[in-house]
Amino acid sequence: MASKVVLITGANTGIGFQIVRALCSSDQAYDIIVGGRSFSKAQDAISSAEKEFPSSRSKLFPIQVDIEDDDSIQRAFDEVQSQFGKLDALVNNAGMYQTHRDRKSCSLTRTVGAQIDQQFAAGKLTERDMWNQSWNINTVGTQVMTSTFIPLLLQTPDPRLLFITSGTSTLAGTSNLALPVNRHPPKGWPKSGLSVSAYRSAKCGMNMLMREWHRILKEDGVKVWCISPGFLATGLGGNPEGLKKMGAGDPAVAGPFIRSVLEGHRDDDVGKVITKDGLQAW
Repeated sequence: MASKVVLITGANTGIGFQIVRALCSSDQAYDIIVGGRSFSKAQDAISSAEKEFPSSRSKLFPIQVDIEDDDSIQRAFDEVQSQFGKLDALVNNAGMYQTHRDRKSCSLTRTVGAQIDQQFAAGKLTERDMWNQSWNINTVGTQVMTSTFIPLLLQTPDPRLLFITSGTSTLAGTSNLALPVNRHPPKGWPKSGLSVSAYRSAKCGMNMLMREWHRILKEDGVKVWCISPGFLATGLGGNPEGLKKMGAGDPAVAGPFIRSVLEGHRDDDVGKVITKDGLQAW
């Protein structure tokens, strides 16, 4: 049986790399395309995985893809089309890093995930830039990546399309005041305290994006999900040790969970936001 071709964006670190590790440890054989903003970092991730899993049935291939750059996405598509001619699964995991220019110092800074909100709070981004960048990273770039690669997904009999979302994206979950992100700030203006409004709104937008692709591709037989891996201590989320003190779990748990989706164990939950233990409320 031919190996299934799986492309993972943002696969050189964090949850993306945990997916690579999980697929390398599978009994099934995969052609794993390790996507990274930097080709060298994708190669480094592959070297690390090959060293850890020397007997893996899977093969690893580096590719440079920046989901904020349409030309980069198109080059990645052309490369995958030329080398493989199909794509059995696309895992949209990238969407954390953002390079921006500090409006005061004019210096370039790389920010991750919800930290874009904190850059605004620190006076390093305008409010408009904070919201535009959050949506451009987490939603718009993912949309362009997906629409570009759909033709390759339609070349396989069991195509799968995954979007890595966030537990902060649930509308119903905003009433859970046990979570710091949902607590009411003190009376008065300006407000102080934890706020990731732009990030969680963009991830909520990703959930609708998933629903639209589920609708659009249903008759083509494409299985579509949003994956909510839980509160994990990844480097992309900030300080891993600090996150662990707040109750964050080991990011390694995400890999086997997402592999189980790719291997058919959550096929009854297509079109939903799924967690390791069930469904995430809308």
